[in-house]
Amino acid sequence: MDGATWRHARALVAREDAGLELLDLLSNPFKSQITGDSVWYALGTSVGISASIAIAFSLLRPHNSVVYAPKLKHADEKHAPPPIGKGYLAWVKPLWSTTEKETVAYAGMDAAIFLRFTRMLRNLFLVLALVGCAILLPVYYSMNSGNSNQNWIVRLTPAQVWNQPIWATIVLAYACNLIICGFLWYNYRKVLQLRRHYYASEEYQNSLHARTLMMTDIPKNYGSDEGIARLIDQVAPHSSFSRTAMARNVKHLPGLISQHDSTVRKLEKVLAHYLKDPKNLPASRPMCYPSKKDPSYGTYPRGQKVDAIEYLTQRIRELEEEVKGARAAIDKRNVLNYGFASYDDIEEAHNIAYVCRKKKPHGATITLAPRPNDIIWDNMPISPATRRWRRFIINLWITVLTFLWIGPNAMIAVFLVNLNNLGLVWSDFQTSLAANPQFWAVVQGVLSPAVTSLVYLVLPIIFRRLSIRAGDRTKSGRERHVVGKLYAFFVFNNLIVFSLFSCLWNFVSSVVKDTTKGSDAWQAILKADLSGALLTSLCVISSFWINWLLQRNLGAAIDLAQLWTLVYSSFMRKFSSPTPREMIELTAPPPFDYASYYNYFLFYATVAFAFSSIQPLVLPAAALYFAIDVWLKKYLLLYIFVTKTESGGMFWRVLYNRLCFAVILSNLVVYLVTWERGDGTRMQFYSSLPLPLIMIIFKIYCAKTFDTELHYCSSRSARKNPEGGLAQKDPLRSQNFLAKRFGHPALYKPLITPMVHARAQNILAAVYKGRLTDGREAYTGDTMSTSGYSDAYVLDSMQAGKPGKGAAMPGFEIVPESRMDFEYYKNRPEFAAEHGGGDFYGRSEDVYRPGTPGSTWAGSDGGSRPSSPGFMPAVPRTASPAPVGRSYSPAPDSGTAYPGGYSRPLGSPYQAYTPPPPEVARSRSPFYASPNESGTNLVMQAAPMPSATPAHDRSQDRLGGRAPGTAGMLGGGPRGYGGLPQHEDDTPDHDPTQYDYFRGQRTRGNNSGAW
Repeated sequence: MDGATWRHARALVAREDAGLELLDLLSNPFKSQITGDSVWYALGTSVGISASIAIAFSLLRPHNSVVYAPKLKHADEKHAPPPIGKGYLAWVKPLWSTTEKETVAYAGMDAAIFLRFTRMLRNLFLVLALVGCAILLPVYYSMNSGNSNQNWIVRLTPAQVWNQPIWATIVLAYACNLIICGFLWYNYRKVLQLRRHYYASEEYQNSLHARTLMMTDIPKNYGSDEGIARLIDQVAPHSSFSRTAMARNVKHLPGLISQHDSTVRKLEKVLAHYLKDPKNLPASRPMCYPSKKDPSYGTYPRGQKVDAIEYLTQRIRELEEEVKGARAAIDKRNVLNYGFASYDDIEEAHNIAYVCRKKKPHGATITLAPRPNDIIWDNMPISPATRRWRRFIINLWITVLTFLWIGPNAMIAVFLVNLNNLGLVWSDFQTSLAANPQFWAVVQGVLSPAVTSLVYLVLPIIFRRLSIRAGDRTKSGRERHVVGKLYAFFVFNNLIVFSLFSCLWNFVSSVVKDTTKGSDAWQAILKADLSGALLTSLCVISSFWINWLLQRNLGAAIDLAQLWTLVYSSFMRKFSSPTPREMIELTAPPPFDYASYYNYFLFYATVAFAFSSIQPLVLPAAALYFAIDVWLKKYLLLYIFVTKTESGGMFWRVLYNRLCFAVILSNLVVYLVTWERGDGTRMQFYSSLPLPLIMIIFKIYCAKTFDTELHYCSSRSARKNPEGGLAQKDPLRSQNFLAKRFGHPALYKPLITPMVHARAQNILAAVYKGRLTDGREAYTGDTMSTSGYSDAYVLDSMQAGKPGKGAAMPGFEIVPESRMDFEYYKNRPEFAAEHGGGDFYGRSEDVYRPGTPGSTWAGSDGGSRPSSPGFMPAVPRTASPAPVGRSYSPAPDSGTAYPGGYSRPLGSPYQAYTPPPPEVARSRSPFYASPNESGTNLVMQAAPMPSATPAHDRSQDRLGGRAPGTAGMLGGGPRGYGGLPQHEDDTPDHDPTQYDYFRGQRTRGNNSGAW
């Protein structure tokens, strides 16, 4: 035999050995890992590292409040959590003393429900651990006493128990079911009480969405404001007067605004990199490729770059002109198939929604309206048929993805968890593994968690996009669907397939082997004893899940330490060229990912329930995790995270249903144990059959007892107004106001302005080659007119009344270093939308509080009468200023009447804001700084601009014409967007001649007459 043939034969033998080794690993991937000592190692490392991280957090927290307590700085008086001292353990006492009612006030209903769910799981598993270990551990250990050679961890399972009456398993199963039902029932009642208090809260009572109905799938012949009222009358004929508003077709307007925002951010990034060191500019100007969405894309040479600054500024200008034209072309008669109806009484709205819950007049669906910022507007007009088809396709894709992940999941379990297994089937890798054991040990310790964590991070993103594609109408509803999809994916792949893969592999290979020898397939299946193999596999892998649950504490501690936030923010500041917008966003409270955390908690609970009858030690492992995490998550929700879109605690039913499923799954495992390891009479198996029925009956009982009160403030039939007639129409809450609050944001959303660092202000004029004229020729009386690239009325580069004093660069927002903080921009829609929607900063966009002068009311028609909150009388310069507070950022022109020739900006849902009464202030406002502060020269407690027109005359003028509404809180304080000194004296800074004063105006269709 020559050398080539010999090498080929050796390669075949090696390949065959590798194949056999791979089959052996797939049949038992944990054969070299499951030992009793591994449980103690996992417990020691988990507790030790978690304690180290907690100590490091205690040391870092007092010196990093931007990362570890942003809500203390940004939240208003109502939502600000209890203050924390500078002591290293000062953060412990507020967690202990803060009650659930206070948690609702500080963090919202969703946060309170999350913490209640976590506490319920902690208390539940503490009780189950005590009961389960007391009942099963001595029974299993005594039944395995004859097998002294077994590992102690295996002796605590029924793996080697044969033909013995294991009634202890049945007793524990019934006890666990009853205990779980008791905890669920108790917390269901508590959640109901929280919901009832939420309905009675001032926030809910003063909100517009609480008294508003949302109607979808409206037929064309009812597609008008009057048609909505006629549809409601068919279901509730005795209901009172309602304000109705049909949705208008905004066509391609949202896409234009999205392109505009993206282009602005690109320009900001280009300028931030190019102007990083204004004194040493790069030799060449930045270049970029033209956008393929640009209509003039074909006029540029293919594959050739253009000047990025010139192109992006020109593109922004074109997009804003397109937005202006699209807004002006919106026709009220071009309506979509959904609309809204608002009532004076919240109970009446809920009564009608309750009556309509099972009725669809002419195919229309009538439900309670969500918050305006909760609506996914692009999905609202989708027809029912299209929605059903999309859901079918999306569910099909998710099913395919779930099954396709079986293969990669098995490879991760076999190879990434233990690289030695990869060396057994890959000889070259085994050589490298032997030569560099320390390096590959580090890789193994990092690679497996990194890949798993990456999957966990990517999956929620994928499922969110699929849910939006499927037609979800609300963001909170989408998050609930994401929880359900993630839970199904995790339970199937990471629990069922992962736990039973080796067993199923052995079963299939055994059947195939017997059938190839000529045996009958059915006989081969019976011979394989699938049930016994399943139970043995579960007993073997149970110790893995103990280790896994113990190591989850590391993830909880890492969440508290906010390591990713610290590393990312430090990297951005030191090694990148962040834009002012990115720097501001880095200081904002991050949104809490409820879907991911709920999925983790549900999955941990499902694992513990499933293995409780096989390996009772999983119960104390789960109890330890929740006992630690309940405190860590409480700190995160009180001081760090905000709820991006508040649902009012509507996650509870999703959680309750999944826990019921988890208990039923654990009952199936009890069936397997009693069938395979019980005595020959099968009495234990038959006695366990009613277990799932208990949970099904309990679920039906809770649904009928609690759900109606949980979802509706009132469930009586809709009746006439107690006064005997229709309710009188409140001019403060007109149809125009309803259309603005529940209108598509593209109609009113202010366009963002490119932000540039103040250090580049002087060089910006030399770098920017675009139009620097005043742009006054673009103003034609249209409230949506643009100049430069802003839907604002901008003056020239010379300030009015101050010859020789140059104004800021038109079309740019100059941001000094001292103002790169979320505190100065938290009431701007572009920033607040991703960080609580303004609800945590004293500027809720859904507040309705008519008839109270000076109260917070987010209406756009406030100026229609002097008593409305939108109208503020002129404050003379000699008036005593209100106490300064930082809880609520004051509107730029609140309390100011303008001289002749000027007018207050027209109302917009994003701009209307009036500061609260002075007594709610709790600290100094960032917009009123002392003269010695860096970057400021404002006078403390400066009075507003005096009025040339008496307040009552202005109000009468407004009453006689249109109601322009209240001024908007555009951010940046009295000195404009950037906060730079615009004047050399103490003249009021938010002058109507300043840049961006008229941003976010209403469309021509909403105005009645010229200015």
